[in-house]
Amino acid sequence: MGRRVFLGTLGLGALGLVTAPVVQRGLEGFLGAVAGEDPTGLTGLLPNGGGFRYYSVAASVPHRTAADYRLTVDGLVDRPRGYGLADLRALRQTRLVRDVQCVTGWRVPGTPFEGVRLADLLDAAGVRSSAKAVRFTCFDGTYSESLTLEQARRPDVLVALRMQDKDIGHDHGGPVRLYVAPMYFYKSAKWLSGITVTDRVRPGYWENLGYDVDAWVGRSNGRSDDPTG
Repeated sequence: MGRRVFLGTLGLGALGLVTAPVVQRGLEGFLGAVAGEDPTGLTGLLPNGGGFRYYSVAASVPHRTAADYRLTVDGLVDRPRGYGLADLRALRQTRLVRDVQCVTGWRVPGTPFEGVRLADLLDAAGVRSSAKAVRFTCFDGTYSESLTLEQARRPDVLVALRMQDKDIGHDHGGPVRLYVAPMYFYKSAKWLSGITVTDRVRPGYWENLGYDVDAWVGRSNGRSDDPTG
């Protein structure tokens, strides 16, 4: 990315802090588009108008629409199945409003998420007695995450379809992402495509690079952030 583009992006980031919400939404879309074409990853370090930053560990991420999105639930279950976006929307929805805390330090307070409780999908699948954990995979082809079965059954863990009172867009991990409210945001895997029940916790992408497997906000990764209440 050229120096002019980078400096211009920095200027837009500052502008978004003082301009109207409509300009902030435009800035969010601009940064998402630039980040998707930026091989340096530098634009991913810039906050957009909504307070979020863009992260992807893959060189590129395919888009999924309502017509071609699919979420599979399998592994140590009696009733494996696949869900389309319409199937997930037809299930009981739960709305949570919590702070989002990144392990790198930034926080977005009072962020609404809506979706299906992960526990409901696990119950529908019929988890077997030998199960201990859940592994999550993503259609970027690279990212993965895990939770213990006890963690996955918490009422504040969602398969999220909406964020900030709108459908989750591609840049925020849509059309479906994981949302683990009490943990650092790297546990909330974007572009979710697979939920596999397993016999043990299998560390995810960042855990294999040194992050804590149990990522409770303020009680892991050497940080003392306030809980995401």
